[in-house]
Amino acid sequence: MALKVELKPGEKLLVGNCIITNSDQRTRLFIDGRVPILREKDILTSETANTPAKRIYLAVQLMYIEDDITAAKDAYFALVNDFIEAVPSSVGLIAQINNEILTEQLYKALKAAQKLIDYEQDLLSNVSARREGLPTDGQGS
Repeated sequence: MALKVELKPGEKLLVGNCIITNSDQRTRLFIDGRVPILREKDILTSETANTPAKRIYLAVQLMYIEDDITAAKDAYFALVNDFIEAVPSSVGLIAQINNEILTEQLYKALKAAQKLIDYEQDLLSNVSARREGLPTDGQGS
């Protein structure tokens, strides 16, 4: 069964190693076969991977695009080890990503890595919210 992808005007889509850019109208594509596919909103670059969780996502994304786990394996495990050391509560999410990678379900690993980005953002938001509640006169409590 073909994958149906609907693109908004101007939206980009990665298919294999090619970027497809939609024209000025909505478009519906049917893609048959086994090839990495990512919407523009799901693609990270080295410039946009600006947090530890996003760098983990980028490593998984490279594995997915290349359809080769070894492509970014060393970088991935170094990033994951650092992340777990800094955020031990992330072990469950990391285990989910690892399981998907080990079973060669790289698209599912990307989705799990997105959950890690969301978790990281929640943690950062909580820290920011706590900081906003602290006195700003420099005297502490």
